[in-house]
Parts: sequence; structure tokens; C-alpha cells
Amino acid sequence: MVLTVAVAVFFFGMGGYGLVAPASLVRPFGLGAGTADARTEVRAVYGGFGIAVAGLLAAAAADVGGIGKGAVFAVAVALLGMAAGRVVARCVERPSAFYPSWFYFWVEVIAGVLLLAFGTPS
Repeated sequence: MVLTVAVAVFFFGMGGYGLVAPASLVRPFGLGAGTADARTEVRAVYGGFGIAVAGLLAAAAADVGGIGKGAVFAVAVALLGMAAGRVVARCVERPSAFYPSWFYFWVEVIAGVLLLAFGTPS
């Protein structure tokens, strides 16, 4: 449960940051959010989705409605899917530095594997 809550806190932080400072959140990736449409997209994908995943993991940690195992599994698979996307990207082109792409690859892999191994409610 502690692990599930820790990952929820990470998603909540990312989501909150995405809602409040969308341009700052994507800047390390070399992306801009100079238009209202771009900021709206960042707020939706990083902000709203991050907050939703945090809420789902919080509900999973409490096993509300018996969703614990399924919700944790779904988030773990999503994280590993994001990491797999970074591997595909690496096959096509080379990121310029370890941070941010490979840093987040390892965050996604470690969080995904740990959630699969230890994140489900007992």
C-alpha cells in the first residue's frame, strides 16, 4: 500500500504541476507551450490525466470497491508502456542526454515493476 500511495503522490505532483505550469513541465523535453491550445493539451494530458491516475491509485490503496489489484495492474502496465515507447523512440533516434528521456524511462520501469510486484493490496 505504501508503494501505491508513493506512486500516487508522484502522479499527483506531476498532474498539479501540469495544471499550474504547463510550459515549465514540458520545457525539459524541448517542447513549447506558447499557445492556449498547447497549454490546454499539456494541462489535459499531464495535468488532468496525472491527477486522475493519482486518484485511481489512492482508491486502489484503500481497495475501494475491490478495484485495488486491477487499478494497480492497469497503472503498472501504462507505466511500462510509456517506457516501451521510449525504447522505440531510441531505436528511431537518439535522445540528446540522460535527462529527461532516460531518467523518466527508469522512473517508469522501476515504478511499473514495483507496482506489479508489491503494489497490490493484500
